[in-house]
Amino acid sequence: MIAAGDFRNGVTIEFEGNIYQIVEFQHVKPGKGAAFVRCKIKNIKTGGVVEKTFRPSEKLPKAHIERKDMQYLYSDGELYHFMDINTYDQIAVNESTVGDSLKFVKENEMVKIASHQGEVFAIEPPLSVELEITETEPGIKGDTAQGATKPATVETGARVMVPLFINQGEMIRIDTRTGEYTGRA
Repeated sequence: MIAAGDFRNGVTIEFEGNIYQIVEFQHVKPGKGAAFVRCKIKNIKTGGVVEKTFRPSEKLPKAHIERKDMQYLYSDGELYHFMDINTYDQIAVNESTVGDSLKFVKENEMVKIASHQGEVFAIEPPLSVELEITETEPGIKGDTAQGATKPATVETGARVMVPLFINQGEMIRIDTRTGEYTGRA
């Protein structure tokens, strides 16, 4: 149990039958009346953010989120298969849970699987990945307008905007949080 007065950013709590992560909190002491804690909390399964207020003495159960490194094996259309590299246990996660989190991840790469009480709710890809450009228009010599970009397709099938000087077959580095080109690999 954690008291509302002890809330910190990133703490996960169980509230109204759901698991929430504290995004922002503020202790408020009005001139009249009792103090309270105003929080922005994010439902970690749906991603929805709501604002709630709690009394500082109010206690809520702390939720334990397990994050485990696993290897992404393959997708068979509707299920994505992962393996624990220490125990060789495999799990299958449905497409709705995975969403867009694997659009920059190749097979056999490591990802973090986030679960609560054995139920997987999120896949966290590495912060940056190196992928090969499979399709893009060729760069034109002299076409060097500052900051100009063009669309490119990487080996996972995802589309990303790259500078004009990047050509097909080159390896690039991509930030998986924003989906932006960060440099040549």
